[in-house]
Amino acid sequence: MNFIEKLTAASRKNDSLLCIGLDPAPERLPRGHDVLGFNRAIIEATADLVCAYKPNFAFYEALGTDGCSTLKATIDAIPDDIPVIGDAKRGDIGNTARAYAQAIFEQLGCDAVTVSPYLGYDSLAPFLEYRKRGVFILCRTSNTGAADFQSLTCNTENGPRSIYEIVAIRAGEWNTNGNIGLVVGATAPKELTKIRNLQPEMPLLIPGIGPQGGDLAHAVAAGVNDQGERAIINSSRQVLYASSEPDFASAAREAARALREAINRYRKPA
Repeated sequence: MNFIEKLTAASRKNDSLLCIGLDPAPERLPRGHDVLGFNRAIIEATADLVCAYKPNFAFYEALGTDGCSTLKATIDAIPDDIPVIGDAKRGDIGNTARAYAQAIFEQLGCDAVTVSPYLGYDSLAPFLEYRKRGVFILCRTSNTGAADFQSLTCNTENGPRSIYEIVAIRAGEWNTNGNIGLVVGATAPKELTKIRNLQPEMPLLIPGIGPQGGDLAHAVAAGVNDQGERAIINSSRQVLYASSEPDFASAAREAARALREAINRYRKPA
């Protein structure tokens, strides 16, 4: 089973487009809980409500020498039928990219990864060679500074295009193994609509709802394909920190359930 098949199966089984970002900040954890115990409790409470989980590597790297083992143990705690998107945002020359791909796919066991296209195709090729794994290319990100470069206009043989549009078009050209997706922030609604029109069937990983202020209704309606699928709506803090009390896991479950239901209200009919 390849990544898209696994994503589709999990999404249909759980009737969900919700992805939970496993981005634990130690200072925000309930008293008496370490990162791994917290993550396991969140996963156990929400595994039937999601289409994917997305651990952001930075939060584990910040833990120091124990971070890598905590990340691996977190990934191992996720049920086998739910895809794991390693949010690593890697992007380097081919030889280094090959080592990154090996670490993320073979050692950590992630089903997909986020990558930066800034260095061009040869920096992505080692990831794309893993035909059964997903590769999400940063296209139009959710942060405030995204427009500094991603919205700049370039002259192309088909007329002026924004850089994020060029990335989306190139992603389609590079998608010979059918394993490419795009990262598009909910905070850029016009761009999200354009990107979905450029790539009608490509999976879109959509961060930026909740604290970042992205509009959920538009993110879902513009992000899904004609079958109401292929959008992965990510939420991290909104679910993880629904409560800082001993009931944090049940509060996270309720937040995830409410968010899944809200997402489903805006989906096109399957």
